[in-house]
Amino acid sequence: MQAIVIGAGFGGMAAALRLRAKGYEVTLMDRCASLGGRAQVFELDGFRHDAGPTVITAPFLLEELFELFGERLADHVALVPLKPWYRFHFADGDTFDYGGSLEETLAEIDRIEPRDRAGYLALLAHSKRIYDVGFTELASLSFHRLFTMLRQIPRLIGLRNYETVWSMVSRHLHSPKLRQAFSIQPLLVGGNPFDTTSIYGLIHFLERAYGVHFAMGGTGAITQALEGLMLRQGVDLRVNTTVGRIVIEHGTAKGVELADGTVLAGDVIVSNADAAHLYRQMIPPAQQAFSTRLKLAAAHFSMGLFVLYFGTRRIYPSVAHHTIWLGERYRELLDDIFHRQVLSEDFSLYVHRPTATDPGFAPPGCDSFYVLCPVPNLQAGIDWETEGPRLRDRIVAALDRTILPGLTSTITADFFKTPADFQHDYLSAYGAGFSVAPLFRQSAWFRFHNRAEGIKNLYLTGAGTHPGAGLPGVLCSAKVVDAQIPHAV
Repeated sequence: MQAIVIGAGFGGMAAALRLRAKGYEVTLMDRCASLGGRAQVFELDGFRHDAGPTVITAPFLLEELFELFGERLADHVALVPLKPWYRFHFADGDTFDYGGSLEETLAEIDRIEPRDRAGYLALLAHSKRIYDVGFTELASLSFHRLFTMLRQIPRLIGLRNYETVWSMVSRHLHSPKLRQAFSIQPLLVGGNPFDTTSIYGLIHFLERAYGVHFAMGGTGAITQALEGLMLRQGVDLRVNTTVGRIVIEHGTAKGVELADGTVLAGDVIVSNADAAHLYRQMIPPAQQAFSTRLKLAAAHFSMGLFVLYFGTRRIYPSVAHHTIWLGERYRELLDDIFHRQVLSEDFSLYVHRPTATDPGFAPPGCDSFYVLCPVPNLQAGIDWETEGPRLRDRIVAALDRTILPGLTSTITADFFKTPADFQHDYLSAYGAGFSVAPLFRQSAWFRFHNRAEGIKNLYLTGAGTHPGAGLPGVLCSAKVVDAQIPHAV
């Protein structure tokens, strides 16, 4: 039996491997020049940059894919635990190192606000309770049936998942700085901490349980390892290939039509394309279930991303591998991005310095950087051809004044990507960085289903489906799909 997987992001690659393990002949295709979806690798003048996820948590989800075929991830990729996991740099110049042992984290908390030592321990305990339900039990569970969702409501209410991440953190912590530091996790999956359901508070325990890792060679090394595994198992890989539409006959997906008009037949179709793009561009409304059309019409999308890549002709040894650079405004800035949809003069940043762990990302005596700035998505109507260069200059100047002194004179080989690039390169609706936002009304049964509603033999993985964005989320989405597809006959 033939399975076709559209999109070679981590959700698509995981689905392809799981289907191959079930005996399907699998064809995996992606419109990009290499596998990985948004996890592309850019190289310029000797500097290397991971374009996609750079924070590796829950490595067991990757290990599972190799174990399906009797192999070990560790034989192909070296994962290095980081310490600290993140360094927070506040607007007043203060810092907070998060990660390492529990005692090290508590010592850092004591330095900022001693009262919050007990509060953090209580927050972590609450996070574990959410994790035990939200991740261990529900992340790989299909929510195709409404009853499945209704059955979980009492437990979710008991865990206070009706409150936001910000409310959850504020109940436990007093310090404004620590409240910011421990509420940024939703931003890693495209959500506003002031809107996102506190079920995402499980990330605190997930990080504590498994740590935060970096793959030597970058996330691209993981993609290459998965590519090698798929090739060894006979998966047909096709890059530079765009799927135009799903071929549907009498309510059943029968194959795909490529952008060049070629039609490929398949017994099972798995889409790792952006879910909103799938239903807007690849399937006519008349062939969609009413519930799908309703979700699409009411969809609220995640923020956009402005990503600046550059090298430096010197090394910044005091800069951590992961730095969260926070501006003077927090809630107000997020309101500008998510609600008012305006591009503010100020910003907050995620700064990735892979050369802190792997010097091979840059020539000798140099550093490699990736700076991510949350911005409004394309619904804001921002002219990125004009605003992109301006934002680049503002970011460089701000980093020059703070953690990267002299950056203006030492920066080299820089380029950037905007929400317009996300829309063009990855067919992401409105150039959103993480598909639909992780709101309660867009979670579980209310999110785009992993088994297409009203269309047989069509399945969905990726950020826009259950359980959501982020590397653990999309890998779990492939597990949900796996559980719904029988072995090949």
